[in-house]
Amino acid sequence: MLYTYSLNSWLVAVGLNTLLLAIAWIVPKKLLTPAGLFHAWVLGVLIWGTLSWQGYVVVMFYFLVGSAVTRLGMAQKEAAGIAEKRSGARGPENVWGSALTGTLCAIGTLIISTLRGNQFIVSLLLLGYVASFSTKLSDTCASEVGKAYGKRTFLITNLQPVPRGTEGAVSLEGTLAGVVASGAIAFVGWGVGLIDLLGVLLCIMAAFIATNLESVIGATLQNKFDWLTNELVNVLNTFIGAIAAVLLALIWQL
Repeated sequence: MLYTYSLNSWLVAVGLNTLLLAIAWIVPKKLLTPAGLFHAWVLGVLIWGTLSWQGYVVVMFYFLVGSAVTRLGMAQKEAAGIAEKRSGARGPENVWGSALTGTLCAIGTLIISTLRGNQFIVSLLLLGYVASFSTKLSDTCASEVGKAYGKRTFLITNLQPVPRGTEGAVSLEGTLAGVVASGAIAFVGWGVGLIDLLGVLLCIMAAFIATNLESVIGATLQNKFDWLTNELVNVLNTFIGAIAAVLLALIWQL
């Protein structure tokens, strides 16, 4: 897909996201903190400016579905001490932990297209963009559904039973929810023309790989290093998902 960039697209990006920011600011139910709203505005402008409404639909689908899933069984998760902080309201660290990889892919398409570079590279960046959000939504759904409804949870490194909410824990319910979620957002990416049907399959596979590797990181490294925060792990998770999808696509081309 070849994108053309103009001043008008950036003006639309600023105007639309400013309107949404104003609406989000006054609604009583907050999905983002005040700082999170500003950073989401920056993210929205960048995504619309680079990938137009197609890229915007993908990131909005992630945000809305991810926010809804985070609130599943909230009272139960808060009572157990395993709920997301601020009752799921997202701050700047959450915005960029989830979307930094996707944003870099989107900016990459702008650079390559502006330089009239190889459009195959653009297609790989678009695949990486969708795969990053497929991975993050898979991770979010797997974690939140597992914490709320997982009947049996196991540490991914040794499959020993552990309490729900343990770093690196997985459950059948959460794993299935993650696969469904990655497929849902990948199909959104296909529906708006960012990827083809093969790309949908690659995104699902990449999300599964990255989500399980994220669980391994959580089980083995996260508690050992204070600097390895959840947000940084999210960046690594989405980066692994994007890279995995691109590598799978290149292998398919061989």
